Amino acid sequence: MASTETPARKGDDLAGLEAGLDALDSVQIRRTPVREVLLKKVLPPVIAVVLVLAVWQALVIAEVADEGKLPSPGAVWASLETMWLEGTLLDVLWTSVSRALLGFLLALAIGTPLGLLVARVGAVRAAIGPILSGLQSLPSVAWVAPAVLWLGLNDQMMFAVILLGAVPSIANGLVAGVDQVPPLFLRAGRTLGATGLKGAWHIVMPAALPGYLAGLKQGWAFSWRSLMAAEIIASSPDLGLGLGQLLENGRNNFDMPGIFLAIILILLVGVAIDLLIFSPLERTVLRRRGLLVKS
Repeated sequence: MASTETPARKGDDLAGLEAGLDALDSVQIRRTPVREVLLKKVLPPVIAVVLVLAVWQALVIAEVADEGKLPSPGAVWASLETMWLEGTLLDVLWTSVSRALLGFLLALAIGTPLGLLVARVGAVRAAIGPILSGLQSLPSVAWVAPAVLWLGLNDQMMFAVILLGAVPSIANGLVAGVDQVPPLFLRAGRTLGATGLKGAWHIVMPAALPGYLAGLKQGWAFSWRSLMAAEIIASSPDLGLGLGQLLENGRNNFDMPGIFLAIILILLVGVAIDLLIFSPLERTVLRRRGLLVKS
C-alpha cells in the first residue's frame, strides 16, 4: 500500500523533529540570584552552626560535665584569640595545610598512572588490584610507626604516611571510573586512531572523570587524616607545630579549650578544601555534561 503522506507533510514532520532535538540539546542556563544563593546555600549552614553553638552553651550552663571536660564556646574563642595575638595561628594552619596539599599532589602524581595501569592491564590488576584494595582499608595510623623507624622524625616521614594512605584511594577511584566507561566509547576511539596514551588521555580519562573525581576527594580525605595521625603520634621540635601536634599538646597540658580549638580547626580546613576545590570541580564536570541546569 503506497504512502498517502505528501512531501509537504513529511517536511513539516522533519522540521518538528529537528526543532524537538534542538530543544533537547539547548540547556537553559540561568544565573542564580544572590538572594536565592544566600537563602539556599549560605543560610542553612549558618543556622546549623548557630544551633550547635546554642546546644553546646546549654550543656555548659546545665553543667552536664565538669568545665575541665567540656569547655564553653567562650573559652575556646579565648584560646583562638590568644593564638592569634601571639601570631602562631596562621603558622600552625600553614604547617599542616602545606604538608597535606604537597603530599596530596605527590599522591596524585603516583596514583593516577598507577590506577590507569591497573584499569587497563589485566595482569597488573590481577597482581596488585587486591593489594590496593587492602591498603585502602588499612588505617593510616598503622604506617606511622614503621615510617618513623624507616625515615626518622622529619617531613619525609609525614609524606610517606600521606602517600601510603592516599595513593590507593586515588588509584582505586580511577579504576572504578574506567570500569564504568561504555565500551562503545573505547571502540569509537580506536576507530578514530585514539589508542595507547592518546586514547587514555582523550577517551578514557574524560569518560572516567566522575569516578576519578570521587577518588580524588577520598584521596584528599585520607591525606588529611593520615597527616593528622602522623602529627599526633610523631612529635619533634624539628617538625614544627601543626594542628595534630596542637591537639596532642592540649592533651598533654590538660587544656580542653585548646583540644576543642584544634578539633574545630581540623574540621574547618577539611570543609574549606572541599568548598574551594572539589565542589567547584564537581559543578564544572556536571555542567559540561548537561547535568547541572543552574549556575
